[in-house]
Amino acid sequence: MQIPTVAITGVPDPLPEGLVVLDVREPVEWQAGHIEGAMHIPLAEVAERSAEVPTDTQVLVVCKIGGRSARATAFLAQSGVDVVNLDGGMLEWEAAGRPMVSETGASPQVV
Repeated sequence: MQIPTVAITGVPDPLPEGLVVLDVREPVEWQAGHIEGAMHIPLAEVAERSAEVPTDTQVLVVCKIGGRSARATAFLAQSGVDVVNLDGGMLEWEAAGRPMVSETGASPQVV
């Protein structure tokens, strides 16, 4: 199965209205820095929580470098969700200077 993938240069800035971002990293990674407004479902919980993922709009799936999000993208695509994996993940997002927020009170960062 071909996993739908997009490079950071193919992701509009700012993100278009209605695009859902799904972050599948672990809680400590999420707390350190994530895309504002993103949904957080760790990869290990994606199958059991897949009903939480919208099916009426495109979903951009992210992790740190793109491996975990590729697995989530493949699973969700087989479930009929319009999904695309961010190649290079949050490391590419951060390197491109895209905005992030943190839950820790410190400056957001990718860990």
